[in-house]
Amino acid sequence: MVVHMRHTSGHTRNRRSHHALKVARFETCKDCNAKHLMHRVCANCGKYRGRVVVDVLKKTVKAAKKEEGAKPEKKAVAKKAVKKVTKPTKEKKEKKETKEKKEKK
Repeated sequence: MVVHMRHTSGHTRNRRSHHALKVARFETCKDCNAKHLMHRVCANCGKYRGRVVVDVLKKTVKAAKKEEGAKPEKKAVAKKAVKKVTKPTKEKKEKKETKEKKEKK
């Protein structure tokens, strides 16, 4: 295998200089004055470059219908507390026996 050459810290930093995050650029919609990302449809009115691209009213009606038609959540039914019967261990048996002996005395 070939031995890789080392990179100087300057070379590494030059490469990483392009890794910085860029600030999101917003513009205001000409119709409703809402802020939206550049080159994207306005989420408030559904227009892009003056044309209606997305029918926002239709989407809101569809979302409302979907919420109405959603299955109602099941109510939690109170279950009876069931006590688990466990086998007594040797230690418990011994404790029980010692208690019984003390009570007899």
